[in-house]
Amino acid sequence: MRYSAESLRLPVNGLDYAILAIYFAVVLGIGVAARRSVRTSLDFFLSGRSLPAWITGLAFVAANLGATEILGMAANGAQYGVYTVHWYWIGAIPAMVFLGLVMMPFYYGSKVGSVPEFLLRRFGPASHLLSSVIFAVSSVLIAGVNLYALALVLRALLGWPQGVAIVVAGFFVLAYITLGGLPSAVYNEVLQFFVILAALVPLTVVGLKRVGGPGGLRDAVSAAHGENFLSAWGGTGIGHANPLGANWLTIVLGLGFVMSFGYWTTNFAEVQRALSAKDLGAARRTPLIAAFPKLLVPLVVVVPGLIALVLEPSLGRAGSGLSYNDAIPVLMRDLLPNGMLGIAVTGLLAAFMAGMAANVSSFNTVFTSDIWRAYVRPGRADAYYLATGRVVTAAGVLAGMGTAFIASSFSNIMNYLQTLFSFFNVPLFAVFVIGMFWKRATAAAGFWGLLSGTAAAMVNYFWLYRQGVIGIPTDQGANFVSSIVAFAVAALVMLAVSLFTAPRPAGALTGLVYGTAEAPAAGGTVWWRRPAPLGWGAVLLAAVCYVPFSL
Repeated sequence: MRYSAESLRLPVNGLDYAILAIYFAVVLGIGVAARRSVRTSLDFFLSGRSLPAWITGLAFVAANLGATEILGMAANGAQYGVYTVHWYWIGAIPAMVFLGLVMMPFYYGSKVGSVPEFLLRRFGPASHLLSSVIFAVSSVLIAGVNLYALALVLRALLGWPQGVAIVVAGFFVLAYITLGGLPSAVYNEVLQFFVILAALVPLTVVGLKRVGGPGGLRDAVSAAHGENFLSAWGGTGIGHANPLGANWLTIVLGLGFVMSFGYWTTNFAEVQRALSAKDLGAARRTPLIAAFPKLLVPLVVVVPGLIALVLEPSLGRAGSGLSYNDAIPVLMRDLLPNGMLGIAVTGLLAAFMAGMAANVSSFNTVFTSDIWRAYVRPGRADAYYLATGRVVTAAGVLAGMGTAFIASSFSNIMNYLQTLFSFFNVPLFAVFVIGMFWKRATAAAGFWGLLSGTAAAMVNYFWLYRQGVIGIPTDQGANFVSSIVAFAVAALVMLAVSLFTAPRPAGALTGLVYGTAEAPAAGGTVWWRRPAPLGWGAVLLAAVCYVPFSL
């Protein structure tokens, strides 16, 4: 059957609305309760660095498991098939482990309040200001993606126009983040993690039953799209055609290294959760704990995208009225009874709020601490910066409402997100990793490396790819290439500039460059409290997950 976009309206009833109302009441209650613990700007921006590892670990994965992740990766599953698992097992787990084992000792040990502040200490004010502005812009753009994703859900739920849905949703998130700051966001993210699973697991189970189980899904997808659509590596040889438009080299280097490491190790929306942990051991375990549920997310995100493609083959086709972004709403409409439908809608709204809150809370921290306090109004009382943080939160949400309309122009919001990551996160990672492991890297090199890497990614995407100068068949393939170009240009510029400018004195780099600080403690006597066994265990499990999809 073929449906119009208007037919996505979900058949909700009073029971579904009651479930939604209870959830919203709980979320706002957590915001009110968290407000009592917010007395200083450190409490508002970093929860007073007091949270246990299991809380920050779940918040870490929930902050990423937003509506963009759910709708976007389900869209990727429908558009690219099993190739989408690369975003998890090679495009997330190794980088999360690297963050926990290698980078968190630098972040947490130096007591920085944000990712750009680390660049201030390593490279100086120029790199700090540039990275702060870049991160603030990217946070607002990504927040807009979350708002647009929620607008899709509210359109399906209530039939609201896109603009109305964006405004109403934005003001609701503004309420609970302004009330309780990061503590409110973190504790709500823990709640939202379980609500999201309660929504996605039944949707996946019912969907599999409808298509005849895993075997029926495999047969239907293979018949319509070929065997490689269900293979992680099939057809990825250099020069071979595949739905993703990428080969194994661009997947490994573009996604698995530069884009993945660029996102997970420098994206403050994630790192902020680890920085709020009570000690270094808890901070290091935060991304490692998050890695284990991350391993299993494809089962409840990518698989529903494949199921939607079988049940509604017109997804993404011209004239169908349905984009790949509609995969999850289509399944909700067609598969779930009332009550379960209310839980599923609540789960999607929870996912939206988790992703939106992560970006807004990181935006207000960076703008207030790294731009306003550092360069515009330094030396004021702490209460002034706490009040500024609340105002900046409102400004960030309002700006996100505007950028939501940019996201609406993309049929697959994950393509848009990956484009933003290649522009902003990859050059930042290049500067970080070189500055962290090479003492000779200079202040000027940090600034020009970051600027040139960002510019190179944009030139590759907007001119070489969009204007057809180079032949890349898909947006995702172009994003992988942009990431490689951004990293290479940033690294080469840093190398060249460092050779012609003076390095900082060795004493000024203590604790900022590898080998200049004491090795972090093992973290405990039992294995699950020690970062190394946790990290390498996650990497091993990620490799094992590939086996069924590589035969």
